[in-house]
Amino acid sequence: MNLAHPGYRVNMPTSAELRRMRRIHRWMEIILPGVIRRIINGRAPQPGWLPRRQLTVVSGDVDLDADIGAVWLVWRPRAAKAETHTAFMELCGEKWQYTGGGSSSHGDLPAGRLVAAQPGQVGMIELGGGAGVLSRAYRLRHPHPHSIGTVPWIGCNELQVAAEVDHLLLGERRIEVPGNSSLIVVWKSPSTGRGGIRPLIVAVGRDGSELSRIGPHDSMDSYTWARLSDQ
Repeated sequence: MNLAHPGYRVNMPTSAELRRMRRIHRWMEIILPGVIRRIINGRAPQPGWLPRRQLTVVSGDVDLDADIGAVWLVWRPRAAKAETHTAFMELCGEKWQYTGGGSSSHGDLPAGRLVAAQPGQVGMIELGGGAGVLSRAYRLRHPHPHSIGTVPWIGCNELQVAAEVDHLLLGERRIEVPGNSSLIVVWKSPSTGRGGIRPLIVAVGRDGSELSRIGPHDSMDSYTWARLSDQ
């Protein structure tokens, strides 16, 4: 039975797009379990055997209490056809499994670490791309949920953090800021039917003081809002 409405065109992926999707999925299954183990063990996320010119792991984040992880990668960095990938991992039983993600053909490696209020770094915390999926681990444990709203939402956000920031508080979880100040954060929340609810993110300085914050529904941090209000 044809469910397409008259006047609407259903866009099906081309054979080239399907090959690209299969290639990405295959690479993610090979690379990501090792990346997650490196992050858990406190090591740099980039595997030593993986050439950065081919695939660079920009950042990775794991929440062991929630059994979730997210990895930010760039395929063929600095090339004309560079692609950015966001990948989700979940602990399904005793194994970390790739459970989805997103891709963009317009991304590349982020800029270096900059001071706030300078060109290229307006705020203390700047939101980049984001993605989300319904929890596959939950669905494996509950194959017939009462409703789709009971399945937790796994979300992530790419962040660009100013040089003044020592670490972030994502809800109650502390996240160290890497040297390049570009990082991905992963979170879990109840599903709202259209996604999830990002936790409060607080930027903390080296002296332990709060520098800025960005709420679950905010697009700009409090530092940027304050500067705009003063103008």
